[in-house]
Amino acid sequence: MVRASDPPVRPAALHEQLMAAAVALEAVLHGQSLSDALERTPAPWRPAAQALSFHALRHLGLARALRASMVARPPGNVRADALLLLGLCLLETALQADAGAPLPPGTPRYAPHTVVHQVVTAAAHERGTRPAKGLINAVLRRYGREREALLAAVASQPEARWNHPAWWIDAVRTAWPHDWQDLLRAANQMPPMTLRANRRRIHRDALLEQLQQEGLAARPVLDDGLILAQPRPIQQIPGHAQGLWSVQDASAQRAAALLPLQPGARVLDACAAPGGKTAHLLEHHDLRLTALDQDARRLEKVAHNLQRLGLLTADVHLVRGDAREPAQWWDGLPYEAILADVPCTASGIVRRHPDIRWLRRATDLTRTARLQAAILQALWPLLAPGGHLLYVTCSIFPQEGEAQILDFLRRCPQAQRLAAPGHILPGGPEDGDGFFYALLRKPS
Repeated sequence: MVRASDPPVRPAALHEQLMAAAVALEAVLHGQSLSDALERTPAPWRPAAQALSFHALRHLGLARALRASMVARPPGNVRADALLLLGLCLLETALQADAGAPLPPGTPRYAPHTVVHQVVTAAAHERGTRPAKGLINAVLRRYGREREALLAAVASQPEARWNHPAWWIDAVRTAWPHDWQDLLRAANQMPPMTLRANRRRIHRDALLEQLQQEGLAARPVLDDGLILAQPRPIQQIPGHAQGLWSVQDASAQRAAALLPLQPGARVLDACAAPGGKTAHLLEHHDLRLTALDQDARRLEKVAHNLQRLGLLTADVHLVRGDAREPAQWWDGLPYEAILADVPCTASGIVRRHPDIRWLRRATDLTRTARLQAAILQALWPLLAPGGHLLYVTCSIFPQEGEAQILDFLRRCPQAQRLAAPGHILPGGPEDGDGFFYALLRKPS
C-alpha cells in the first residue's frame, strides 16, 4: 500500500505507479481534490501518479460507461474500482496506438498486454483490492477482444463521448452554443507550461536566452511570459530557486497590466492565494499592498512565493480574513485599487486540473455566483473615489462572469465599467486558460 509515512527508497515499478495513481483517483471519487491527494503520494512516485491519474480523469466518462456495459455492479472496494477505471483508460490508449492513431505528447503509453498484466498485478499486491483481481482481469481482457462493439454501445452517451458530467456539458452548450464542442475537446488536452519572468530580476528576453542556452525552446507571450515547447519539472528549468521566474498561465498574466496603478498606491489583493497575481503586481510596481485570504495554509504559500521572488517587503502585508467581512480585518483606510480574484467553479482551468469537472455539482454554479456577489458588494465600499476594481474569475460560465458584472452594475449604477477582455476562452494565440476580466471605476 502506498503511504506518505513510508517514502520509497527506490524507483517504483509500474504496478506500484498504477496503485499510487489509483489511490489518488480513489480520493477524487470520494470528493477530494486531486492536488491534495497527490501531496500525500511519496515524492519520488508523484510525477508518475500525477500523469496516470490526469490521464484517467480526462477519460473517466468513457471508462465509467464501458465498465457499466460490462459489469452489472462495480467493485465494492472504491480503490479496486479506481484501478479498473484506470486500466480501461490506459488500455483504450494502448489499443489506439496499436491501431496507428496519433497520441498527444506526454500521453502514458504501454503495450496492451502490459496494461492488463500490471493492473492485475497492482490489484494482487493490496489486501483491499485483491478480491477484485479476477474481475479486473476479466473486464480488461474482454475489452481487448470486443473493443469496437463496446465502444459503439456507449457512443451515444454524452458523458462517454465528452468525458464531462452531463450537467457540465449542458451548461457549456448553453453558454457557448457555437463553441461548446471545441471547449469540451480543449478541456481534455494537456495545457502548455507558461513562465512569467520576474522583471525585478531579469528581462523576459534575457530569460529566453538563458533557456535556449540550456536547450529549452520557448516562445514569448504578452509582456513577461514564455510558453515552453515542452513542459518540464521546475527543477529542470534554470532560475527558479533564484526567483527569476514563476509558473503562470498567459490569461492569468493579464491582470497586472489591466489594473491601473501608480507607484506607492494602496492596493488590496482579495482572495490572494497562492499569490501569482500578487507577485506580478509587485514585480510591476512599488506598492503598499495587502494580500488577503481566509485560508492560513494557502496564505503561507503566498509568503513563500513572495520570499522566493524577493518581493516580501515592509510594505507588503499578508492578512487572514474573509473578503465578505471587512469589519474583521480592514483598517478603515480606502484602497486606490482592488484586485478581486474571486472563488469560482474553475471551469476555465479544467485542462490543468481535470478533477474539477468530476468534483463540481450543478448547484455549485449558483453557490459560487452568490459568493462572488457578496464579495463584490463587500469590497466596493473599501475602494477610494477614483479607484479601480478588477474583477477576475478563471471560469467560462457567464453566471460567474458577464452576468455577475451586469447584476452588480444594476445594484451599483454609479460604477463605471472600463475596457477589459471580458470572457477569454481557452486556447487562442496565447494558448491561455479560460478567464473573465471586468474593470470597474468608482467615480471621483
